[in-house]
Amino acid sequence: MRKYFVPLILFFATVLTTLFAGALQQGINLLKEPFRLWEGYPFSISIMTILFGHEMGHYFASKAHKTKATLPYFIPAPSIIGTFGAFIKMKSPILTRKALIDIGAAGPLVGFVLSFIACLIGLKMSKIIPLTPAEDVFMLGDSILFSLLVKLTLGNVPPQYDVLLSPVAFAGWIGLFVTSMNLLPVGQLDGGHISYALFGKWHFYISRVMLFVVAVLGVFYWYGWLVWVLLLLFLGVDHPPILVWESQLPLSRRIVGTLSFIIFLLTFTPAPFKF
Repeated sequence: MRKYFVPLILFFATVLTTLFAGALQQGINLLKEPFRLWEGYPFSISIMTILFGHEMGHYFASKAHKTKATLPYFIPAPSIIGTFGAFIKMKSPILTRKALIDIGAAGPLVGFVLSFIACLIGLKMSKIIPLTPAEDVFMLGDSILFSLLVKLTLGNVPPQYDVLLSPVAFAGWIGLFVTSMNLLPVGQLDGGHISYALFGKWHFYISRVMLFVVAVLGVFYWYGWLVWVLLLLFLGVDHPPILVWESQLPLSRRIVGTLSFIIFLLTFTPAPFKF
């Protein structure tokens, strides 16, 4: 039972913090009306489903390849999204390239599908509003995919107008952003696992070039990328070797790896937050 206790406590704590974030996004003053906390449920359910799906993708892929892994650990946080994400911890080594691709790609692929659905549903509930030139407005950047989804669901947004995202759409946007960050082919991120399985020793160079690109984006587009670079340097930009190096990956796994990097390109946002 002890192995379930901490994950469950963190899960319910994150439900509360995401409810809090969702209520604040709707302009609810929880100091005056704390009983309205439950009204944050559209965002809370959406973001928790996306994060849970991502981590359970890793978990079940690990089980399929006889790799020991913990249940997801959610991280509650006092932020605009109520969480710093979630993770599972591998408790035994990943043995083969095939397993490395399956475990690395399963989480982002599930998270991507759930985020895509949340965006489609949430954008239908979003509004196009005029911008006030005299005011500073906090805006979200658009990935290639999100821009296409906005056009598909809302049509062309006129100049001096922007989309006010519904809580569900905002959760979907966050999900796509988290997917792209995890698919960066650096170190032991999900994208790093996939890159190492596909390219072997070339991962050494791919990881460092990508880290440099992210650092440049941090200087010119969004300073948050510099924090991400420092974190990745701390975690390590290399990938540990695996025990069994198959001479040839199955075509199905090469397709999964290619699809993962296409998703990365479609969901990556150089300037995710701006005024």
